[in-house]
Amino acid sequence: MPECPELHLAGRFINTACGALVFAGGVERSPVGRGPEVPFRSEAYSISAIARGKELRLTLSALDAAVGPPPQDLVFRFGMSGSFRLCPAAELPRHAHLRFLTRESPPRALCFVDPRRFGSWRLGDAWQPERGPCVISEYQAFRENVLKNLDDRAFDKPICEVLLNQKYFNGIGNYLRAEILYRLKIPPFEKARTVLEALQEQEKSKKDPSLTLSKKVKLRQENPDLLELCHAVPTEVITAELLDPEHSDNYAAFKNWLQCYLVPGMSSLRDRNGRTIWFQVTPRASKQRRRAAVKTPKSELKEEEKEEEADGPRKGRGRRKATAASALPEVPLGVRRSRRISARRDEGAAPAV
Repeated sequence: MPECPELHLAGRFINTACGALVFAGGVERSPVGRGPEVPFRSEAYSISAIARGKELRLTLSALDAAVGPPPQDLVFRFGMSGSFRLCPAAELPRHAHLRFLTRESPPRALCFVDPRRFGSWRLGDAWQPERGPCVISEYQAFRENVLKNLDDRAFDKPICEVLLNQKYFNGIGNYLRAEILYRLKIPPFEKARTVLEALQEQEKSKKDPSLTLSKKVKLRQENPDLLELCHAVPTEVITAELLDPEHSDNYAAFKNWLQCYLVPGMSSLRDRNGRTIWFQVTPRASKQRRRAAVKTPKSELKEEEKEEEADGPRKGRGRRKATAASALPEVPLGVRRSRRISARRDEGAAPAV
């Protein structure tokens, strides 16, 4: 499902592609869209976007504020397959659940497209209050929010599970957590507090007054910690435009960028929330693997739907045995998962995420 790089790239795409466009009329909503009608109509308005973690906010602003309606904000969650596209109004893509039409002739439409319909939108400018600071745009606040709350019971859990807790790691998802832990060689089922408490001591050393600014920067570059990589790794995806909506055929570049997630030769376990964590086997991880309980989740679709509803921890899900990833065809991730789920269901096996 889309993670913070995809949301930030979507915001960049909207601001770039729509910055010079004039939109007009009302906002069209499909009957099955998971969001309210948008009570906004103007003869001429602009659209701008800003992303924060796993949310994106659109602002509709009348060009003539004196006679037009007040600005209207909408906050989107992309769910498992949401995205924005700009296309001719006469050639709308399937599953375009919200549409903003330009004033040009022939008109074009900025569409919120969501085939699986787990994405949603709501009126207003407020971000979800239970989400913490964004790992990309609010890095310092994100870092402080984690380190000052390590006594929270949430950090009793394995680090791979805590990385998906949006209260503290807003924007991190499944592929990002795998890549971050792999780069630091952190066992995925290490207790989160054990991993993060060490950073508190590092914070003190980085504040050593005897260190010059250049030495502090060099120290961080040579020895990045987990919280720094929570910012740096998604920033890599954005900088390289690996998942840019304007280059949707660039999946091969993203696949080549991955070092761990779905990579042949890596292993995987299902965590207690029913999500698959990819990692490189170490002797310590092997012991954890042997202790892992084998429990089959009822349905991947139901599990992911629950996550999109609340982004909270899910109970009653065990880990499954580690398996090495086989070579996968070079096809988009959603297609690959769909094929794998269908194949395992035919064989009577548990679906993978």
